[in-house]
This record gives sequence, C-alpha cells and structure tokens, in this order.
Amino acid sequence: MVADWTQMGAHAASLGCDAIILAAPDERARVSKIPIYQDLAPQPGASAELPDPRFDNAERDASRESVEKDVADAKARGVTGFRCLTPQLLSAADWAAIISSHSDCRFLAWTPGLPPDELASLAGAGFANVFDSLAWWDARRAWYVEEAWRLAAVAPAIATLEAPGAPRSASSHTENEREAAARLRIALAGNLGAGMLVPMGYEFGARHPLDAARGTAEEWEWLQENAPYDLSGALRDANAAIASRGTTKASLMPVSGPDTAILALLRHTAAGSQSTLILANTDPLRTLTLDPGAVPPDVSPALAGVGRLSLHGAEVRTLSLPAPTSILGASRGQDGARDAAAAPRVAIEAERPSVDDGRFAVKRTLGENVRVEVDLITDGHEKIGAVLQWRAADETEWQELRLAPSGNDRWFAEFPLLRLGAYRFRIQAWPDAFASFADGLAKNSKAGVPVTLSLEEGRLLLAKAAEGKSGPLAALATRLLAADEAERLAVLQSGETAALMAAADPRPLLAQSGEYGVDSERTAAGFAAWYELFPRSQAGDGKRHGTFADVIAQLPRIQAMGFDTLYFPPIHPIGMKARKGRNNSLTAAPDDPGSPYGIGAAEGGHDALHPELGTLEDFARLRAAAAEHGLELAIDFAIQCSLDHPWLKAHPGWFDWRPDGSLRTAENPPKKYEDIVNVDFYAEDAIPSLWLALRDVVLFWAEQGVRCFRVDNPHTKPLPFWEWMIAEVRAAYPDALFLAEAFTRPKLMYRLAKLGFSQSYTYFTWRNTKVELTDYLTELTTTAPRDFFRPHFFVNTPDINPFFLQTGGRPGHLIRAALAATLSGLWGVYQGFEYCEAAALPGREEYLNSEKYQLRAWPDRAQGDIVDEIARLNIIRKTNPAMRSHLTLEFHDAANDQVLWYRKATPDRSNVVFCAVSLDPHQVQESAVDLPLWQWSLPDDGSVEVEDLFTGERFRWQGRRQSLRIDPAVRPFAIYRIRPAEAA
Repeated sequence: MVADWTQMGAHAASLGCDAIILAAPDERARVSKIPIYQDLAPQPGASAELPDPRFDNAERDASRESVEKDVADAKARGVTGFRCLTPQLLSAADWAAIISSHSDCRFLAWTPGLPPDELASLAGAGFANVFDSLAWWDARRAWYVEEAWRLAAVAPAIATLEAPGAPRSASSHTENEREAAARLRIALAGNLGAGMLVPMGYEFGARHPLDAARGTAEEWEWLQENAPYDLSGALRDANAAIASRGTTKASLMPVSGPDTAILALLRHTAAGSQSTLILANTDPLRTLTLDPGAVPPDVSPALAGVGRLSLHGAEVRTLSLPAPTSILGASRGQDGARDAAAAPRVAIEAERPSVDDGRFAVKRTLGENVRVEVDLITDGHEKIGAVLQWRAADETEWQELRLAPSGNDRWFAEFPLLRLGAYRFRIQAWPDAFASFADGLAKNSKAGVPVTLSLEEGRLLLAKAAEGKSGPLAALATRLLAADEAERLAVLQSGETAALMAAADPRPLLAQSGEYGVDSERTAAGFAAWYELFPRSQAGDGKRHGTFADVIAQLPRIQAMGFDTLYFPPIHPIGMKARKGRNNSLTAAPDDPGSPYGIGAAEGGHDALHPELGTLEDFARLRAAAAEHGLELAIDFAIQCSLDHPWLKAHPGWFDWRPDGSLRTAENPPKKYEDIVNVDFYAEDAIPSLWLALRDVVLFWAEQGVRCFRVDNPHTKPLPFWEWMIAEVRAAYPDALFLAEAFTRPKLMYRLAKLGFSQSYTYFTWRNTKVELTDYLTELTTTAPRDFFRPHFFVNTPDINPFFLQTGGRPGHLIRAALAATLSGLWGVYQGFEYCEAAALPGREEYLNSEKYQLRAWPDRAQGDIVDEIARLNIIRKTNPAMRSHLTLEFHDAANDQVLWYRKATPDRSNVVFCAVSLDPHQVQESAVDLPLWQWSLPDDGSVEVEDLFTGERFRWQGRRQSLRIDPAVRPFAIYRIRPAEAA
C-alpha cells in the first residue's frame, strides 16, 4: 500500500508496534526498518497425530518439509517472523524441530477458535506467542478468562483487536458507538495481552480491509484525512503498558460475575508480589458506578479510600493491589511451650442447647430432660473421658453424668429439671488414659498380638490410681501383683475395673466449657389455652358495669370450652381527663367507661382496682373460684398513665415534661393515644425509684395470687429494665410467667424472649397462606428461636380483627382456631371469637363498637357459633401429649397449596397426630397427601390405623399417598390420631 516502507515502518513504530505481519510474501521486506512477519500455513492433509509405524509417513514428512521450505524462502526475502495458521495440523514435535532450526525467527501460533484439546496439543512446540480471541469477546461472557488459562499453558497470548482479513469491527457498531467500542478493546488489550495484533487502519476506524502489500498510498492517505477518529494515542499507551510489564507471566481471575455491566478482572503476576484490578465499563455510552461492597474481600484493598467508583462509557481503569503486609507476634519461648504442654488436649465445641453462647438461658419446662450435645475433639487415638455437670442456681454442688458418644465426635447426655427456676450446666473433658489402654488391649488381644507387656502396663496404671487409697481399687491392684496373665487380662477388661478407674481418674489436662443457663418454668409457660374478656362487659345487658362477681358466673362456660387461663385487660381505675369515647372518639359521653389502658384516677393507679369491678376481697374470691374451675387468672401489666394517675403529682420527675409544662401523649404511629402518657425510665429522678415502683406493682399482684402477666407493648420500654425486673420477680416467684405483647421487628421480639419473657404474641395473626405458615413455623421450630421463643397464637385481640376473619365467616374462624390450637402449645381467643363476631371499622383491622371503649353484652351461645368446636379442640390438645409444644411439629407434603398437612408426635412416637387444614374458607378443597410411613419403619404400601378425633370414626389407610376432601361448610379441617396397623 505504501511505496515508502520507511514511512510505513515509522508509523508502526510510532504506535509502539515491533513488527508488521504480511498476509503474502513481498520483496520489499528486505528494505523495511521494522521486522516483517509473514503468514505461514501447513499444507492441508498434514496430521498432528504421533507417527504410526504401520504406515508410510511420507505425506507427513513432505508437509513438514514444505513448511521448512516456505520459512527458508521467506527468510531470504527479509522475513524474520511468522504467524502460523492452522498450527494444529503439525505435531508439537514437528513445530519444535522447525522452530529450533530457525532460532533467529519468531513463530506465533494463530489459535483463536481452536478446540481445547487441539490447543493443548501445541504445548512444548516452542511458539513465542499465541493469539487470543479478544476480537470476538463482548467483555461480559466467562469464556475469555477460561481461554486465557488454556493459552497460558502454551505461550504468552497476543490480544487480537481484529482478525486480519475479517469484516472490520467498525462496521458492526452504530456511528455513535464505534470509537468507544474500539477504545474499550484497545484498553483491554493493553491490560490483558502480552502484545497486540492491530490490523492496518484500526486506529482510524477503517471499515474495509486494507493490504499493506497490494494497496495504494493514496488509499492510506485518504483514510487518515477522512478518519472519523484517531486512536493512535490509545494504541501507543496500550503498547507502552504492555512493554512496561515485560514478559512476566500473569494469570487472570474474574472478580465480577458473567454478564455484569462493569467487568472486573484480577491480574496476578507469577511472582505474586503485585496484583492489578482491571475495571471496565462495557457500556460504550453510559456512565456506571461500582459499589466497593460488591467486590470480594480479597480485592477490596484496591478500592480503599476510593468509595463509589464511576466509570465513563467504555472506560477502563486499573488499580494496584499491593501484596499484603504481615502482623508479627512475639515469641514467649519456654514459658509459652510450658503453657501449651499444660493446656487441655480435648477441644469442646458446639455446645447445645445454648442461646448466644450462654449469654441467655435456654427455656424448658419442669419435668423435662434437657439433652445436652457437644463436639469433643482430641488428637490421635486417645479415648476421651467426659461428664455433664449441672446444678440449680441456689446449689453449690455439681451433679454429674458421663457423656456418651453419638458419632462423628458428637457426645450427649441428659439431666432432669426437678425444680422451678434457674439451672446451670457445663461440660468437662479430658484424655482418659485407662480407657485408651483398655481399648488397645482389647484390640491386640483379639488380634492375637502378645499382650504380656501391656498387662504389666495396665497393672501399673491400677497401682498408681490406688496409691494411698483403700477399698476395691486397692484390692484389685494387690490382686494383680500375683495374678497370672489370664487373670490379669480378665480383670483389666472387666466393667467393674473400668468403673473404678473412671471414678479414680484425676482428669489430667482437663478442659471445661463455659456455664450455660436453663430456665425451668412450669408447664403453662409452654402449654395453655387463654381466654380473654373484659370483666366490665360481663353484666349481660351492655348498660350495667360488670363486676368480679359477674365474671364468676361466666367461669362454668369458659371452663366448658376447655380454656385454662382467663386473661383480663387492665382492671385498674380509669382516668377522666381526655377519656376516649366509643370507637376511639376523642370526646367521651358522660356514661362512656373509657379505655382500660388509661390507667390511674383518684382511686389509685397500677396497684388499685376499678371500684366498679370490686374490691381486693372480691378479686380474691374470683381467683379462688377460677381455680376451682381449673382456670388461672392473668392480668395486664401496661406501663402507661392516664392524665389523672397519682404518679403525676407524687412523682413528676418520672415523666418527660415539655417546655410549655405539658406532657407528650403516647403514640405508636400511626396510632395515637391521647388519653395516656408514658413514663421516662431514664429521667434523673426515675432511677432507681421508678424501676423499683414498677417492679413492686408486679410483686403486689403476685402477692394477690396472680402469676401470669400479659405485658403491653414491652418493645417500647428499655430492654435492661425487663431483664432486671423479670429476674427480680422470678427470684421471689419462680412460677411467674410473662407474655410479651410485642408486635414488632422479629429480632426485637426474640431479644425480649431471651431477656426472660416466657411467651410472646407472634406474626401468626397475619400468616394465612401455606408458604407463610410453613416458613414461619419452620423458623420457630428449626432455627435458634426454638431454644428461647415460645409462640403464643392468639387468633384475635381487642386491637386486632384480622381481615381473614372479617371475610371468612364461620369457616374462617374455624380455620384459624384449628391452626392456632394445633400448631402451637399456646393459643388464645378474645371473647366474641367463639360467636364469629367480626364486624369491623371499614378498611381497618379493628372491631366496630370496640369493647375497649364501651360496655358490651355477650350471650352464652349464638346461632352458628363455634363453641363446641373450640371445646373439642381443647380436649384433643389435653388428651394428646404430642400437642403440647410447637417443637413436635413437622410439615408433610400436600399437593394442594390450599391444604396444610402436618404432624405432631412425641419423641417415642407413642402419640402421633396429623392435621389437615384447608386455608380456603369458601370452596371445597381436595388434595393428595403424603403419609410418612417410613417414620414407623413401614414400607410404602404399609397400613396404619386412623382415628378421626372429631367424629370418633376409625378406619385404616394403606399406602403412602392418601386423598382428602375438605368442605368448609362441614368443617374446614380434620385431625387424625395414627398408629401402625400392626400395633393396633
């Protein structure tokens, strides 16, 4: 193309190029001042296979000879290097011979598109370089990095900006993208390649192939004068970057995933002293931002101090990642060695149960056996001695029990909870020398290995253990002195000897775990059925204020439904200032009773009773009558005050007064409580007097015989207060229970449980679909909360009238009752639920004519009520031990997403109950369900005896898959007690 080869060489050299490759031979190569390379191709038919002695290799030899002749002819014309096309057509050995014969020339293998096996066959051929496939890469796919690793095994790779003779890349982009795309490829080549292959005119955006040997000078000059852009500077920079890296080998590792807009690659040098992070915006036009948090930790030091990094369209940026520095420690020499030699040889890990590594107590109930599991790890083949130790908090002596191995270095033991209150447990472990000896003796004896010396070693172990002692162990040691070999073997392998040696073990190199707490609470902490009512609404006519005597009249009805806990909202005097009217109106009529949560009036505060309910003597009579009906009373502990509360005058320093002398009323956005104010726990005058006063309120009611406290909104009060207050109360009344009414963030709910709350309201109220219910219960039963969080499934509350109940009618109420009563050991209803009362304020989950603001009249029965079904559910709960905890729950497959199918079972499977609940209150639902016969060790066609616990019907199911049909108009659930037919 250019008649003056000096000019052509000067242009190439100005770009940083060190050679020109010609597609065909040209005599002018002799006069070029820049090295000229030429394309070289073996003749078709040549084979890369190893020579086969059974055949004539004349054809293969002729091909090699032809290549050598072409090389010699080209060298005679001044050519000093070759781009070897289709290099796979000759074997590596042939190429090695050719290349070694012409050591004054460079041989470059054209490798784009070669299959991996053919590329691998070129290893050892001696090529100076290979070519990569950058020209075909979109800078997003993963294959380029994979190719780079394969090419590196053959030779350093030259980056291919464009394949010679192929359609020009400038013609494949839109006009506004061409320059940016070309600039991106040049920058990538400069950072990724050991060189660059630059087809003629690439820097000027040439859109047609150019031939240096056959083109004209005019064509070249026209291209330069009419170029849409000139990237000569970019090429010079890229070649300079390649030259500065030299020939040091490097590897590429992707940092970003495939198909990400910002490419991130890490280039490691062979020496490993320096790494470079290469970032490229693959979008030619848009500026993109890289979040440093999106890169792996080992790369983040390169972005230190950079923050969010913006890259313009097609921009490539490199960041240095220096070699890490080391943190050196100080040697303790002989002291360190002595301490290490005295350290425990058994590692104690993964202790369970544990809440936050022992920071909080595990929750269990009285009479349970606490199963403790732990990993015990030691070196070599030593046997381990290990004990579980436990004690009640008011005891000083530890009881202990040997741990037993359960496999894979896991050990276990159990201890019983025989008292209410706090327990502590810990693990001790040590290398058991005698057990190790006995194990080796047994193995050698069985294998027929002589054991005379071993028997003497065993005798010495007994003698050392018996030193200074009398009794059975000393007698055994004396006996072994005169015993023959057979007697020694029998004694040393006996269980009696093992027990005596275990008791005498000095436990050398003893390892001891930290101490862990267990909170032993009474059964009602985990298994109870609560019924909530407003005592003031029990008069029967909605006009007269109810009394405790009226509540006594309701006890037989509540008992008949099977409830065992009767819960009252606040029963204290109610303030007059800002008293709420009906349906939460801000103006109260003269006869409106106000909200019971507006606690405090002239008659008293939290330790007083509303005078219209009765006296303390009346309350005591109610408590005694409830006990006679198998009911325990629970009251509300709500830390808030009406504007008439005596504390406002007696202790103004307990409140947060505003600059104008007013008090900010309480709110829980978007709800506002204009009739109450909150105390300030951290006011200067409140510490410790307010904290003590609140504790004493609970202690006062405990003295009146109350042991169940439902706490209103505990998540809005200081966490340290609850941990302290609950511990104080339970120190005096270990049987006290606290229910947290905390509809808040999950982790805050869990923290309250850890701090001491026995039970908690839950998100069950808003979990209606199969996925929602299974996910939530799986979290509660299989993850960390299982050890400290007891879910109380209230189906409704005075504050919450769920939309599901508003629209589900009688079947909807039955569905929620069945789910609550069977999924958890704790469930509750607020009066009106049994009558399917669901009238709501429009568009809100609140009851119309809410009992929080007015008196109501409730019947004993109502048309279409579910009183009988509730009673039956509670009987089923009480007569099936498997129903007493949510931790016995396991979900099984039901083919219909509207059907929930689950099982509850005792650990020994003596009581197994299956529940099928339709989640659709309107339509009949049918489903195939999976019956886990394998859990009874039955085959898939095995049989089980089934008892319908609602109808009493008994029948047999055979086979693993069963079909159910659930009609909400009849009953939207079924409960079955199941056992193997063989055991029926």
